[in-house]
Amino acid sequence: MDGFAVLVVLVVVSVVQQQVHGIGGCIDVSRGNWVHDDSYPLYEASSCPFIEKEFDCIKNGRPDKDYLKYRWQPLGCNLPRFNGIDLLRRLRGKSIMFIGDSLSLNQWQSLACLLHTAVPNAKYTLVRSGGLSAFTFPEYNIKVLFSRNAFLVDIISTSAGRVLKLDSISLENQKLWTGVDVMIFNTWHWWLHTGRKQAWDLIEKGGKIIGKDMDRLVAYEKALNTWATWVDTHVDPAKTKVFFQGVSPDHSNSSDWDDPKAGSCNGQTEPLRGPSYPRVHPAEKVVEKVLRAMSKPVQLLDVTNLSQLRKDGHPSFYGLGGHRTSDCSHWCLAGVPDTWNILLYAALAGS
Repeated sequence: MDGFAVLVVLVVVSVVQQQVHGIGGCIDVSRGNWVHDDSYPLYEASSCPFIEKEFDCIKNGRPDKDYLKYRWQPLGCNLPRFNGIDLLRRLRGKSIMFIGDSLSLNQWQSLACLLHTAVPNAKYTLVRSGGLSAFTFPEYNIKVLFSRNAFLVDIISTSAGRVLKLDSISLENQKLWTGVDVMIFNTWHWWLHTGRKQAWDLIEKGGKIIGKDMDRLVAYEKALNTWATWVDTHVDPAKTKVFFQGVSPDHSNSSDWDDPKAGSCNGQTEPLRGPSYPRVHPAEKVVEKVLRAMSKPVQLLDVTNLSQLRKDGHPSFYGLGGHRTSDCSHWCLAGVPDTWNILLYAALAGS
């Protein structure tokens, strides 16, 4: 390969890397380390009056506090500090919507707390109706929305059972998403459920039932391609910015981070050392593949690797279930989702 060809390959690799892993001025925000920072956390959960009980680990009795004191430091670049007042000004008159499962709820709650902390005396409203929650600042004419949607594609009830339709997005959801200024999509965790927690009885594609089950990663990719087609067909990038949250990892099996004796996230009090987690998440590889093939610009909030390193960030026994059940999927607030919103802020401020 001659020098020019090598240069072309390097440029292409750099562009792809920036497209998938880049945020703001960072070419790759995914690799780095969690560093101790006494200026953290960015807010106190006790000062956020609407925080979900399941995420308020301090109120639920978590005794250690060091997990609140970590800031994500990417290799070779710096992320901006979250500036809530600046973001409120940038979003004045706009709407921002998180669409996904309870990990989207985690991030939506984090952003609402970050913004409320920036303007603690500003009036706000919080309204929940069905699967839609709306947090608004009338002074800024801003809506911060959360739409609960675990799969992005449809599940419908029929006489034969619940049918997961891999190539269908309801008109109701399409209408809900249309006209939103900033959208952050997420889906993954519910694709893993089996047994009583499985959300479907049958799977359909192309108008035909293809079985009761299939390879979950294959089904996930088919559904993401349906979502990607909708974005490519219906979204005007001049009016709407689209993000994908990335895959939020769980820490229910400590063998994943090469410490089988630990068991799970229970009792974990500090992050793993970076810059990378021992294993690449298979679902994240699917997300990156789908995003690279899209014609419309969709930015990945590349949260997977940095979150994989935070085995200490989950509620464990200090979530909704108390000491009866351990939660190694969701995240304490304040905590890791605040960094997800720093990535979102960096992307919006950079654009």
